[in-house]
Amino acid sequence: MAVAAVPTATPVGGDIPRGFTWAVRDCWTEASRHLRALPRNPEVLAFSTIQPVMFVLLFAYVFGGAINVPGYDDYLQFLLPGIFAQTVVFGSTFAAVGLAEDTTRGIADRLRSLPMFGPAVLIGRTFADLIRNVFTFVVMLVVAFLIGFRFEGSLAGALAASLLLLGFAYAFTWVNALLGVSVGSVEAANSASFIWIFPLTFVSSAFVDPRSMPSWLEPIARNNPFTIATNAVRALYNGRPPGADLWLAVAWAVGITVVFAVLASRRFTASTR
Repeated sequence: MAVAAVPTATPVGGDIPRGFTWAVRDCWTEASRHLRALPRNPEVLAFSTIQPVMFVLLFAYVFGGAINVPGYDDYLQFLLPGIFAQTVVFGSTFAAVGLAEDTTRGIADRLRSLPMFGPAVLIGRTFADLIRNVFTFVVMLVVAFLIGFRFEGSLAGALAASLLLLGFAYAFTWVNALLGVSVGSVEAANSASFIWIFPLTFVSSAFVDPRSMPSWLEPIARNNPFTIATNAVRALYNGRPPGADLWLAVAWAVGITVVFAVLASRRFTASTR
């Protein structure tokens, strides 16, 4: 009697696609997963838009007539670039909360079990948050123009300032991505994100000239990477030469992105084995 042959299993590695196109497709698939969820949860998009508008209005009208900054006749021109920078960095905290939620619910483990590009989960999440940050920034910029803010430099300079803002925010999205895959709960991720963001943004030149701070705090504020980025953005929006701040801000953004992308990827891989 003939014995039926038993089919041999195809090696798993042979079924896994490779190449740059595959990696980009997986990253976009993961990003679109988060973007498609936004219309189904409009409260998140609404509140993430209302909050920066409130920052613009409250700081402009509460502090606008109380603070004078040397070199600026209108405090709005000094303040609003700092508000822009603070708000887009605040927007980076969604990555920590979203990744912590995916990790605690087991979604990250299921994604890692698929034949997909490993870092796509993190890259897709950070890219989706960048797109949401662009939308928030545009709304905030419209409100700023309505209350008197203007581009006093060239349109190219304003565009460069806006791209620098979003690039800097994207860098800090990776810091929050590391937090999101490191903590044990969504609540912890939310708290951990703001613990470092508040001192980073307030001990800076976002709202006041660091020269008005105590002597021991001034050098900390001046050398804060957030201050460097804010100064570069403020100069570009106001038609002033940014000097070395522009290149230092770009270097900080690139360095933070590379370092924390590597750390977050390693941590994510270790936590989902």
